[in-house]
This record gives sequence, C-alpha cells and structure tokens, in this order.
Amino acid sequence: MIGGIVMSQSNLKKQEAKLKALNQKIKDEKNKIEQRLGKQIISQANLDYANLSNDQIKLLAQQFSEFLKEKTVDH
Repeated sequence: MIGGIVMSQSNLKKQEAKLKALNQKIKDEKNKIEQRLGKQIISQANLDYANLSNDQIKLLAQQFSEFLKEKTVDH
C-alpha cells in the first residue's frame, strides 16, 4: 500500500506541474492578446506613445470600456 501512496504522490506532483505549466501558458496568451489589442487601439486612434501617461492610459481604457458597454446594451 505504501508503494501505491508514493506512486499517487508522484502522479499528483506531475499533474500539479502540468497544471502550473498550463496556467502559465494561459497567462502568456492573455498577455499577448492584451498587447495586441492595446497596440491596435493605439494605432487605430493615431495616439502617440510618447504622450501617453499612466493617467491618460487609465482614462482612455475607462472611456473605451464605457463605449463597449454601451454598444453591448444597444444590441
């Protein structure tokens, strides 16, 4: 029975490692999407990177979010 417990613990550790790797992959993909979305918004709006402060980025994100929410409600 002890051998089975050790084997189960080993399998659990392997599964935890796979889950951790999968979670990292998901996080990386989300980051890629966020970067592409931000880049497209900046490009389409002809914004200048040099003139974007953190406060301006937050304000633009809030305005964009409100715009999307309004569009979602309209449909």
